[in-house]
Amino acid sequence: MESALTARDRVGVQDFVLLENYNSEAAFIENLRRRFRENLVYTYIGSVLVSVNPYKELEIYSKQQMERYRGVSFYEISPHIYALSDNTYRAMRTERKDQCILISGESGAGKTEASKKILLYYAVTCPANDHMAALGDRLLQSNPVLEAFGNAKTLRNDNSSRFGKYMDVQFDFRGAPVGGHILNYLLEKSRVVHQNHGERNFHIFYQLLEGGDDDLLHRLDLDRNPQNYKYLVKGNCPRVSSISDKNNWKTVMKALSVIGFSDEEVQKLLNIIASVLHLGNTHFGEGEEGETHITTETQIRNLEKLLGVDGSALREALTHKKLTAKGEEMISPLNFEQAMSARDALAKAMYGRTFTWLVEKINQSLALKVNSKGSSVIGLLDIYGFEVLQHNSFEQFCINYCNEKLQQLFIELTLRSEQEEYETEGIAWETVKYFDNKIICDLIEEKHKGIISILDEECLRPGETCDISFLEKLEGTLGGHPHFVTHKLANGKTRRVMSREEFRLLHYAGEVNYNVNGFMDKNNDLLNRNLKEVMCQSDNQILNHCFRREEVIDQKRPEMAATQFKNSLMKLMEILMSKEPSYVRCIKPNDAKQPGRFDEVLVRHQVKYLGLMENLRVRRAGFAYRRRFEAFLQRYKPLCPDTWPNWHGKLADGVSTLVNHLGYKAEEYKLGRSKIFIRFPKTLFTTEDALEAKKPDIALTLQTSWRGYRERSKYQRIRRAVIVIQSGWRGMKGRRRAKKRREAAELIRRFIKGFIYRHEEYCPENAYFLDHVRYSFLMKLSKNLPKNVLDRNWPTPPPSLVEASEHLQRLHLQNMVMKYCRRIQPEWKKQPSEIFKDQKDSYPQGVEREQINLKIVQTLGNDKYGVSVVKYDRRGFKPRPRQLLLTNTYAVLVDRTKIKQRIDYNALRGISVSSLSDGMFVLHMPNEDNKQKGDAVLHCNHVIEVVTKLAMMASKIDHVNINPGRFAVARGKEGIIDFVRGSELKVTAPRINST
Repeated sequence: MESALTARDRVGVQDFVLLENYNSEAAFIENLRRRFRENLVYTYIGSVLVSVNPYKELEIYSKQQMERYRGVSFYEISPHIYALSDNTYRAMRTERKDQCILISGESGAGKTEASKKILLYYAVTCPANDHMAALGDRLLQSNPVLEAFGNAKTLRNDNSSRFGKYMDVQFDFRGAPVGGHILNYLLEKSRVVHQNHGERNFHIFYQLLEGGDDDLLHRLDLDRNPQNYKYLVKGNCPRVSSISDKNNWKTVMKALSVIGFSDEEVQKLLNIIASVLHLGNTHFGEGEEGETHITTETQIRNLEKLLGVDGSALREALTHKKLTAKGEEMISPLNFEQAMSARDALAKAMYGRTFTWLVEKINQSLALKVNSKGSSVIGLLDIYGFEVLQHNSFEQFCINYCNEKLQQLFIELTLRSEQEEYETEGIAWETVKYFDNKIICDLIEEKHKGIISILDEECLRPGETCDISFLEKLEGTLGGHPHFVTHKLANGKTRRVMSREEFRLLHYAGEVNYNVNGFMDKNNDLLNRNLKEVMCQSDNQILNHCFRREEVIDQKRPEMAATQFKNSLMKLMEILMSKEPSYVRCIKPNDAKQPGRFDEVLVRHQVKYLGLMENLRVRRAGFAYRRRFEAFLQRYKPLCPDTWPNWHGKLADGVSTLVNHLGYKAEEYKLGRSKIFIRFPKTLFTTEDALEAKKPDIALTLQTSWRGYRERSKYQRIRRAVIVIQSGWRGMKGRRRAKKRREAAELIRRFIKGFIYRHEEYCPENAYFLDHVRYSFLMKLSKNLPKNVLDRNWPTPPPSLVEASEHLQRLHLQNMVMKYCRRIQPEWKKQPSEIFKDQKDSYPQGVEREQINLKIVQTLGNDKYGVSVVKYDRRGFKPRPRQLLLTNTYAVLVDRTKIKQRIDYNALRGISVSSLSDGMFVLHMPNEDNKQKGDAVLHCNHVIEVVTKLAMMASKIDHVNINPGRFAVARGKEGIIDFVRGSELKVTAPRINST
C-alpha cells in the first residue's frame, strides 16, 4: 500500500483507515467514487477488502498479475483480490491454522465472481502434480455446474445465486490442494414453480432447451420453445441478452465430464430436469362432485418413461392423499387447489433433492483420496446478500436472517481480533461504540419466543391454521419489541405504507416488510406420503437415492424448513468461528449493471448494511496505521543517518531512533512489542512525502556504491589470482622450477598488461592477451556451433574477431544449407515431373537448387522460401532484379528490403511457362483487382523448382499452363508472349522472344 501513497490526491487512499475524516460517510463514499472512476475497484479497510463491481472486463486478472502478488506482503502493493488470497494462503502455511474467506454483499455485487477468482488463483499458483492439477480443474469446473442448477436471472442480477455455498479447499503440508468439500444452504425451490415478472427459472432449463441437440430433445419429448412450459413462462423472460444458454450448455456438459459424471448419470439427471417441465404441464380437471382428475395423459406417459415410475400410481398420488388415523390408512381425494399444490410440491422436491445429490456427487469427486497428514483448510463462503424486494417472502426472511448472523460474527471477530492485537502489543484498548445486532438475532431465533419457533408452533398446531393466524400469534407474542412492527401495532404514519398481511423487522441494514402469505406452506415443505412412495419405486437411480424408503416408513415428522436452515446456519457459524477469517465486502455501484455509473444513494445503502463504517471505526479506535518494526524500518531507514544504510541493534531501538529523528510527537505514535502504531494519517503522509523527496539522493548513493563495489571486486579477484599463483611458485624448488616460475610470472605479467591495454590496437603490449582471447573464442565456438539452419544462436565474439566471426557464421550457414539440400528426398523432386510431364526442355537443369544469398536467407525466417528472379516492366520490358519470396498464404516481390508487389494465392488465376529451355514464367492476376497493375512477367534460372513450389503452396497445380499465350499488360490491355528458339536469350517489346 505505502508504495502508492504519493498518488493519493488522484485516486483517494488505498486503505480507508488512512482517511482523515474517517467518521464521515460522505468522505468514505467519495473515496470509493474517485477510485471507481479510475478503475481501481479494490480498497482496504485494514485487512478487509472492499470490492466494487465494475460491470466490465479489467486487465488485472492475468497470470502475470497472479505472479505479481504471489509471496508479497499484504500492504506492499495495491489492493487486489489476489493479495487477500495470497495473504490467506501464506497465513495457513506459516501459522498452520485453518483459514476462511467470507464474501458478502448484495445480489449482483460480484460475490460469485470473487470466489471464482480466488479459486483460480489457488489453482494456478499453488504447487501441483498431475493429480493435483486434475483436482484444480474439478474445483474450477464445479462452478459452472452449480451455477447452472442453482443460479437464475432475477430483477437485480442476471446470474444470481439462489442458494448459499460454503466450500472447503484442503491443502497438504506442502501447500498443494488435495481435496475439497461443498456445503449448500437454502436452495430457493419455490423458483421452480413460480417466478416474478422479469425473472427466470434456474438456468439449466433454458440451457437444455437451447443447447441440447435434436436427438436429446426428442428422447426427452421436449421442444425448444420455453414458452410452451408453464414453469418457464411466469416470468415472461425466456431469453437474456447477457446470457448465451447455448454456449453455457456446452460448458456445463464439459464440466460434468471433468468432474466425473458418467454418461448414464448425466442422462438420468436430464431425465429429471425434463420431468419437472412435463410435471408443470400436467393439468387437472374437476368433476361434478368436486373430484379431481388429470386431463393431460401425454404428460403422465412422459413422466412414466423418464422417471421409471408406475403411471397409474403417479396419477393416483397426484389426485389423492394417504392419511393415517388411529392406525388405519385412508385415501382422501384432493380438490383442484390441493392437486395443483401437490404437483408443485413434487416438482420442488424432485429438483431440490436432485440439487443436493448433485452437490454430494461433486463432493465425492473433490474428496481427499489419500490420508494427508498435516493438511490445512481454506474455506470460501459465497452466500446470499441482504435482500429488500418490493415483495419479500419466506426466502428473503431466511436470507436476511443469515446476513444478520454473519454481521454479528463479523463485528464480534473484528472487535476480538483488534482487541487481541492491542493486548498482544501492550497498547491500551479504547472502547468502541457500535450497534450490536444480537437483539435482532434473538428476535428471530430465540427458543419459544422467536419468530422461527412461533412459525413452527403454528405449523404443528391442530385445527384451522393459516398465515394470518401466524401473524396474529406474532403480534401477541412480540408486540412491543423495538425491532418488530405490524400494521396493527404501528402508528398512523406507518400503517399507511404497510399491508395488513405484513410484519416489519428493523434489521441492522434497515427496515424490511415481509408478507406472511406462503410462510406456513414454505416452512412445512411437506410432500404427500403417497408421492414419496411413488418416487421411492423409481428406476431412476438418482431419485431412488433422493427418496429413501425409510422416510416413508418413519412416522416422525421432519424438521420445518426454517428450523433446518437455522440449525445449518448454527453449524456454519461454528465452522467459521474455528477458523481465522478474512473478508471480502462486495458493492454494486448501480442497479442497471452499467460500467462507469456510480449511484451514490445505492452505494450508501450498501455501505450501511455491510457495516463498513462500524468496521472502520473499530479499526481506527486507536491508531490508523500499524506495521511490524522490520517492515517500517526497512522502508523509512533512509530518512535517518543513524539507521541508513543498516541498523545493527534491536529493531525497537532502531524504530525509536528513526521516529525521534523525524520529530514524531508522543501523542502521534506508540511502540508495541513488535509493531509501531501511528495514530494520525497525516503523520504517515508527511513521512511518505519525506521519503519521496529523499529518493533521488538514495538512488545516487546506491549507484555510486555499486560502481565502486563492482570495480573493487574486479581488482580483488585479479589480485587474489596473482597472490595464489605467486604463493604456489614460492613452494617450487630447484633451478628448473625457478626457471618455470620466472616464465610463468612473465606470462602472468604479459597477460595482465595485455588486459590493461585490451582496448588498444594490436601491439606488443596486448598481443599475448588478444591471442589468448581469440584462441578461447574459437575453441568455444567449435563446441557450440549451430546444429541446423533454423538455429540462429552464435557466440558473441570479442571486438578483435567481429569480422572473422561474421565470415565464419556465413560459411557455416552455407555449409548447413548445402548439407540440407543433399538430404532432400527423391520423392520431392518427382513432384515437378507430375506437373510438367516432360513438356519443359530445361527440366533437368531447373531442379538444381540455387545457392541463396546469405542476407536473403536471414531475411526469410523459418516459414518462407526465396529465390532470385528478374521482373520485366510492362512498358519497355526493362529488366529489374528482384527476390521472389513464398509464404504460406501469399507471394511477394522484394527489391532489397522493400516489398514491391504482393500476390495472394487466392487471387492467383494461373501460371504460364513455355516448353523451351528458357526461365520465363508469367503469374496471372485478376484484371478487376485494383491492387495489381497486371500480370507479372518473370525470369528465373530455377523455373522448374519455383513454379512447382508456388503451384503446391497456392494449390494451383491444375492451373499451370505450358503454352504461350496472352497476358495482361495493364487494366483492359493485353499482350502476347511468343517463345522462339534462338542462339541467345533476348527479350524485345512489344513481343517476347526467348530461347
